[in-house]
Amino acid sequence: MPDETPARMTAREAVTLLTGPAGFTEHLPPPRELPADGPLGWAGYDAARERARTRTGEEESVVYGTGVVGDRACVLLSFEFGFLGGSLGQRTGDRLEAAYALALTRRLPLLALVATGGSRMQEGMVALTQLQRVAAAATRLRAAGLPQIAVVRDPTTGGGWATVGAGADVVLALPGAQVGFAGSRVRPADADPYAYSAEGQFAAGQVDAVVPADELAAAVTHWLRALGPHVVAGAQPSGAGPRDPSGAPGAGAPDAAPPRPHAPPPAAPVPRALPVPSASSVPSATARLPETGREAVARARDARRPRAEAYLADYFAVRLPLHGDRCGGTDPGLLCGFGLRADGSAVAYVAQCGTATRPAGYRTAARTIRLADRLGIPVLTLVDTPGAANDAEAERAGAGAAIAETFAAIAAARVPVTTLVIGEGGSGGALALAAPGNTHVTADSYFSVIAPELAAAILKRPPSETGATADQLRLRPQDLVDLGFARSIVG
Repeated sequence: MPDETPARMTAREAVTLLTGPAGFTEHLPPPRELPADGPLGWAGYDAARERARTRTGEEESVVYGTGVVGDRACVLLSFEFGFLGGSLGQRTGDRLEAAYALALTRRLPLLALVATGGSRMQEGMVALTQLQRVAAAATRLRAAGLPQIAVVRDPTTGGGWATVGAGADVVLALPGAQVGFAGSRVRPADADPYAYSAEGQFAAGQVDAVVPADELAAAVTHWLRALGPHVVAGAQPSGAGPRDPSGAPGAGAPDAAPPRPHAPPPAAPVPRALPVPSASSVPSATARLPETGREAVARARDARRPRAEAYLADYFAVRLPLHGDRCGGTDPGLLCGFGLRADGSAVAYVAQCGTATRPAGYRTAARTIRLADRLGIPVLTLVDTPGAANDAEAERAGAGAAIAETFAAIAAARVPVTTLVIGEGGSGGALALAAPGNTHVTADSYFSVIAPELAAAILKRPPSETGATADQLRLRPQDLVDLGFARSIVG
């Protein structure tokens, strides 16, 4: 593997990077005969395939099979860009479909190592329709509650990016990789190349992390542990029968396992409250409750109060961020992802950081909650926002629809959602992330239908009456428990 261009490694080098030299067992689909020069009779196609075989040692542009990454079994598929640009043809589709079916039958995560230029011109529409086969296979795997992780290498473009790559639950990218739907020879001549890079796609919220090659195995291992299903290396996966050398479902193994509902996981533990540093003039969370509404608001707004980053660092041993809403937006004021606790248990998290939450943040939150629900992983939300962003750009970006999407994701969740309000609870922009019936509060928090200053203004009261208005709103932690909104005050 050339050290200077790790993103351009071969299919098998990419697999070995993650599994080691002895951690992969290749599978093959049933053979398919093609007419001379393929379905279109494209002159010279057979000769081009033969040259590709000689050059790469591969029979097709995809290699797949079972393997172990770290201590986690999975199904791996890896593209060989040296074989006709890693393009998708009918036989490629056979291998991709078989890889997804193998993951479904064995109930294993699917790990795709992608490097492709798109659909194979020499097979025309037959090649293009392989994207539909891949989409259908991925949908079956998704319905069965099995995770899909993609590592995009250089280059990842065209239909391979738009299905195997961008369609995965988690998308990791190697530094410097070319990533985008449009390949270098078909995009506008004046297009900004950064937009088609791994780093540019990360900035746009299309990639969850850009991971150096020497850190990739550790990162993927953490993701496999977090997303499950938790099949330890050497254990017989549920539903797996004797291995058929062809790798084809139905031969020597049961047909693809039907979707099985997850047993409800235990709720995520409520985080402990972190005290305000002693240098603060504000009493610590464990000292006493606020006496007035004004005091509750002041304590929640204190700049020295612990924020989401501190809570997550205290709660998790390992954190794996999900980045972006997959619609071109990101919100640095909302942290989303999955984490592993000290006991190895996995919890999804959505945490507000004290800023006004933007539409991209709500969409990323909804994406995280839906994924956790599909995989049977409990969710923790940390509420801390003055409210949803209300500027003109937020409205143009669909603030109302994004907030509605988050409300709906929590309402539809079959896994338990645990909420801790750690600071400001500003109206519907905060309530969208609160779990009905399982919300807790710290002593340095408040929750209100509207900020007391805005309430006073709407009621045409002078600023001097803001404190009295705060009292009327009954927004203190103890008020929230008395009103039945919060289950407890966490000390």
